[in-house]
Amino acid sequence: MKLHRRRKLISYLNILDQPISFNPFVFSRTFLLWALLGLIGGLIAGIYWIILEFLTHQIAVFEGWQVIPVMSVCGLLAGLIIHFIGDPGEIHLIVDNIKFNKGKLDPKNNPSMILSSLLCVASGGSLGPEAPLVQVTGSTGTWLGKIFRLKGEELRSLSIAGMASGFTALFGAPLGGSLFSLEILHHKHALEYYKAIIPALVASCFSYVIFALVVHLGLGAVWNLSAYEYSGIFDFGSAILFAIIATAIGWGFIYCVKFFKFLFKKQETPIYIKTLIGGILLGVISYYLPITRYFGHHELNELLINDLDLNLLLLILFFKIVAISITVTSGWRGGFIIPLFFVGATLGLIIHQIFPGTNLTLAIISCMAAINVCVTRTPMSTTILLATLTGFSYFIPILFASLTGYFLAPKIPFISSQMGIGEINT
Repeated sequence: MKLHRRRKLISYLNILDQPISFNPFVFSRTFLLWALLGLIGGLIAGIYWIILEFLTHQIAVFEGWQVIPVMSVCGLLAGLIIHFIGDPGEIHLIVDNIKFNKGKLDPKNNPSMILSSLLCVASGGSLGPEAPLVQVTGSTGTWLGKIFRLKGEELRSLSIAGMASGFTALFGAPLGGSLFSLEILHHKHALEYYKAIIPALVASCFSYVIFALVVHLGLGAVWNLSAYEYSGIFDFGSAILFAIIATAIGWGFIYCVKFFKFLFKKQETPIYIKTLIGGILLGVISYYLPITRYFGHHELNELLINDLDLNLLLLILFFKIVAISITVTSGWRGGFIIPLFFVGATLGLIIHQIFPGTNLTLAIISCMAAINVCVTRTPMSTTILLATLTGFSYFIPILFASLTGYFLAPKIPFISSQMGIGEINT
């Protein structure tokens, strides 16, 4: 009996020795870490965007034939930065590091990525700032995780949350940006990283608030599509048909990239020579078709507002695909998500001109969704992102188009690192 009392006394004393911790909520200290990452990510994205806008306005004063030497010089400078400071890699490297390098994104590549991408995007390259932002904010997540001695899945989740904060800052869609950071990692097994969804959502929300404060961003659609009115069940069939056409264009884009990749790899020259050649080619395309210059964030509204004829739209479609392909393969830095949305919008306008009876808004939104999903394999996040960016409130037609682009995409993904080890071996 005495022994039993002693054991009880010892257990009570052990309880008293422990610090009192009473928290009836799901909220924990890790929430503060995710929030801190979002605040830092939003600040980084805001500063990057302000510098990008400033450089863009400074370089935009050169018009006409002047765009050729300007883009050539910017390409050369970006190549020299990569050559001397280091190659920051592309989206393939980010996906590889998250999957196979324990979720670690190396911050040492950030100076090269920031400087080279600012030159490439601001001078008019057909790639956007989303990939540079994801690299920088994702590596910030890794850096923060190491400070707090996180390991394993906790560190990987923090890196993914950092990526999500970068996506969200640019697209203004916390849910879409969070899902995109998960889907882009593996096109068949997105649930493999689902445990990172809450950290990604928290970081995205805080990032969006800070980014909106820094750049004075308002709520609402970015691209001005005309209002869509649901006309019946056949709209879903139309969305699928539009998506099939857009997916075929997506295949064309993928093979166009492979063609230019072969041409540039065949030339055993330093990276700065390739970026110089890319700048010359992009300058020539921009001289003849100014609307193909830049990554399409502002140009997409210009495309929608102006009543362009069919022949001009066909030229814009073809040369925008060529411009994106050259930008990707010649060593210029940036992301291809918004440029692909621009291609999809152009295709939607072409379809409407050929078949005037079609719903213009439905054609545009379906093509934008399908071509992006065909290339990136991100049906869920693309649906949410497009609904946010265009104000298109009917999710189901976009989802139908996204799934069509997903299931009709090439078996070998454009982002090769999305494949699992088993798929690579087979």
